[in-house]
Amino acid sequence: MSNVSHEELEKFNALAESWWDPQGKFRPLHDINPFRLDYISARSELDGRRYLDVGCGGGLLSEALAERGSIMTGIDLAEKPLAVARIHAEAGDVDVDYRLAGAEQLLPEFASHFDVVTCLELLEHVPDPAALVNTCAALAKPGGDLYFSTINRDPRAWLLAIVGAEYVLGILPKGTHDYARLVKPSELASACRASELTIQDITGMKYNPFTHDVKASRDVSTNYIVHAVKGDG
Repeated sequence: MSNVSHEELEKFNALAESWWDPQGKFRPLHDINPFRLDYISARSELDGRRYLDVGCGGGLLSEALAERGSIMTGIDLAEKPLAVARIHAEAGDVDVDYRLAGAEQLLPEFASHFDVVTCLELLEHVPDPAALVNTCAALAKPGGDLYFSTINRDPRAWLLAIVGAEYVLGILPKGTHDYARLVKPSELASACRASELTIQDITGMKYNPFTHDVKASRDVSTNYIVHAVKGDG
């Protein structure tokens, strides 16, 4: 596994126990999860479709998709959050196939297999985001949907998502994001084109840290989500 930051894995392993606490250190993920779920379900069928959640963490999105009828596989390389995901799914009787694996490791068995691949809030934590986009594309079947969400490498994102969220308001642990790793929409679009993906939509996610509301926005200067489709050829 070359496209992995062990420093990032250690960071999320240390926070694993608080993953499912809606008032805890991952509250912003709990706040944006309904928005992400609605965004995906408005564009892709769920019932009976094979979904892969790359970088599933503690399973917030994976469980929500499974509860809406998807045939769900969630993968992550952080062992402790994945253990939390398994325990939580079992306690709630939610069927998710959780695997301790990176996307590259699934290619021999699952190339062109999944109807939908999601990779949310992960690109900014890997050394080579474009390579991960390419791997996700290889795991999707021809005509399949892919979803990526990340943070723009923009001064406004530095001010809001790093300085504001981590150091002023404390709604994220300090050091969660490294500005140099953030991904511009143009870079993500380029990676999609190189992987023979066609972008269908790009939407900004406007998060209010005081009311905890999330709204769609034309402004992609901070958080944004992308829907792309793999070519049939």
